[in-house]
Amino acid sequence: QVHLVESGGGLVQAGGSLRLSCAASGRPISFHNYFMGWSRQAPGKERELVAVISPNGDWTYYPDSVQGRFAISRDNAKNTMYLEMSSLKPDDTAIYSCAQSPGATRTLDRFFSWGQGTQVTVSS
Repeated sequence: QVHLVESGGGLVQAGGSLRLSCAASGRPISFHNYFMGWSRQAPGKERELVAVISPNGDWTYYPDSVQGRFAISRDNAKNTMYLEMSSLKPDDTAIYSCAQSPGATRTLDRFFSWGQGTQVTVSS
């Protein structure tokens, strides 16, 4: 079973940038076979899918809330996925987690193996 660990969160001022990482480990590692995604969950709010990437990186999805500000990428040789976040807003404050999906999706229900997440706090 794959184990996903997020890192790179922190405190940033509004308008700033952060780069999150999601590292996969475990046996057997099949990271390169799966779609990968990032979600976020703020206190008192439902989990929101914020980015998805195909196994070879040629397809991505972003909801309107982050389109043009967030960029998802992956390095299959390193079993790692990234989320570049720019022009951050206080509303982006949340715990950001990564997970795998067996296919292309724009919803949360197909994702599994969620990591524990990394906190992103954007101050105004």
